[in-house]
Amino acid sequence: MAKLSDLIISHPDVTDFKELERLVAHAGESGEMFIEFDVKPDYKNTPKKWEWILEAAFTRGIHYGD
Repeated sequence: MAKLSDLIISHPDVTDFKELERLVAHAGESGEMFIEFDVKPDYKNTPKKWEWILEAAFTRGIHYGD
């Protein structure tokens, strides 16, 4: 199981929500079965429905060109 906090901590180069969305998509594509939203992302551009957006990214994986 992937934890959002672990992804954020292990990738300090991620500086905004869009980059985090790509990171979460990669985790889903890499074989992780579940993701736990144990923290709220603290980026200036984090949207109100961030959980839904990250869940969709995790489920769909990476779409090249995103």
